[in-house]
Amino acid sequence: MKNISRRNSIKALGLLGLGLGSDSKIISSKNYLPDYAFGKERTNRKLTAIVCGAGSRGNTYGGYSLKYPDELDIIGVAEPIKIRRERYSQKHDIPSENQFYTWEEFFDKPKMADVCIITTPDDLHYGPAMAALEKGYDLLLEKPIAQTWRECHDILKLQKEKKAIVAVCHVLRYSPYYRKVKEVLDQKRLGELVSVQHFEPIQYVHMAHSFVRGNWRKKEETNPIILAKSCHDMDMLRWWIGKKCEYVSSFGSLKWFKESNAPEGSTARCTDGCAIEATCPYSAKRIYFDERSWLYVFDLPEEKDKQGNAIMEYLKTGPYGRCVYRCDNNVADHQIVNMQFEDEITASFSMEAFTDYWGRRTRIMGTMGCIVGDEEDLYISDFKTKEVEHWVTKEHVEITSGHGGGDYGLMADFLNAVDKQDENLLSSNLEASMESHLMAFQAEESRLDLSVKKIELDL
Repeated sequence: MKNISRRNSIKALGLLGLGLGSDSKIISSKNYLPDYAFGKERTNRKLTAIVCGAGSRGNTYGGYSLKYPDELDIIGVAEPIKIRRERYSQKHDIPSENQFYTWEEFFDKPKMADVCIITTPDDLHYGPAMAALEKGYDLLLEKPIAQTWRECHDILKLQKEKKAIVAVCHVLRYSPYYRKVKEVLDQKRLGELVSVQHFEPIQYVHMAHSFVRGNWRKKEETNPIILAKSCHDMDMLRWWIGKKCEYVSSFGSLKWFKESNAPEGSTARCTDGCAIEATCPYSAKRIYFDERSWLYVFDLPEEKDKQGNAIMEYLKTGPYGRCVYRCDNNVADHQIVNMQFEDEITASFSMEAFTDYWGRRTRIMGTMGCIVGDEEDLYISDFKTKEVEHWVTKEHVEITSGHGGGDYGLMADFLNAVDKQDENLLSSNLEASMESHLMAFQAEESRLDLSVKKIELDL
């Protein structure tokens, strides 16, 4: 038997674990690319914006104006939660006359800014989007576009009538990692594209926080999870492949987070003397109070010494203290989608709640090469040379915002498109985002009635 050095052994095992051949030669790509996180170009003037919704996403996009005040100025906010409205107004120095309780109050006033940023809850995208377009605003619209295909279509029709610039917040399109994958595919480095396997591990605490206890737990109030969470992935697959999706089929269910699985001795709330709270991986007390994680939804007092009592009060009275087996949630906790695109290209997507990690994983197969990636490390294999390029995101760009730099990448491109009045400067303009939304709507219908759905896009 040949002697195999420890280093070569580890290398072979690592490559096999990635799905690459053990005889592949790794070459490292070190050329420093442009800073994708800030877009290709910057605006020539400062733009003004009003914001509908001062929650997490509203603060994320608004944060761009604090980092780049010469490009964006937030001059108005609509937010029904008083503490959020006040904190947002203080942060952006918004005068009292431009602070509103509801988005309807915004649009009773004459147009006051260049753009409107809509970061309201999912069920409140349609109304303000239509009102903003009617008033003549260019629009940054948080995904999903709306709750139904008809509402999405209405927004698109009005956008075309008004000739408005509308960006849908498919932020992954603007991150360095995802742009690099798109570049490799467009350059035909893999030959002809054959198939894609894409996996989104939600992570078990994230699932419990957002989709069991939290805002996206009921599809009637927001959207089915394939749209609320994974429309990013439907969009990414459509963008990468660059061809029309013809058919989708889907399977999945709410398997675990329901009362029939509640352990003996559990109670309605984690603070009610639950017999298994100390060992439950979904314990609200451990997640929010002990570990002080996922607290962005709690609007805590600024004083550190008051935060503990405030958290416990939230857990005793609010939705985030409920037992995960005794909530009113109904969205799936695991789902798979199979897709057929033009030119016999197939794609599979898997969304999974039950992982202890997050970060999307992807494998892309072509006739002359393949890709394996996990949002940080990208391996690009060339069948002819047997070389594998190892592209490491952090070696090419400084990430300064969420979603791997995509949050600020989106903002930079959106403002540039508005400045130049050219929607083609946007990757995720409204029309480009419609097909992936239809794919998600049809996937959910397929999951419910166990059928194959034909994608018929009529714009």
